[in-house]
Amino acid sequence: QVQLVESGGGLVQAGGSLRLSCVASVRTFSNYAVGWFRQAPGKEREFVAAVNRGGGSTSYADSVKGRFTISTDNAKNTVYLQMNSLKPEDTAIYYCALRYGYYRSKATEYDYWGQGTQVTVSS
Repeated sequence: QVQLVESGGGLVQAGGSLRLSCVASVRTFSNYAVGWFRQAPGKEREFVAAVNRGGGSTSYADSVKGRFTISTDNAKNTVYLQMNSLKPEDTAIYYCALRYGYYRSKATEYDYWGQGTQVTVSS
């Protein structure tokens, strides 16, 4: 059974940084693409970033490009999302998700989800 556990969320002032972690309990983690999504109150879940299996190519939403960085540590079955220059509009619950193969930007194309971690950015 695949489980994903996110951590690292919290309250930060605008302009600050946070690093989210997502640990996956899955056999052969390197076969999976990992995506980060977020959902703000009253809004739909949106794509943030993704990395291909084995820590390959990455993709970012335009709203976070240049500020967020996704990376993997295959030895630890962990994916990180480094978030810099945070803005109040980044406030949301952040979820990591797993799919076998290559990344997609649609949430419906991911098979496994974590419970989410809250990120709040104050102005």
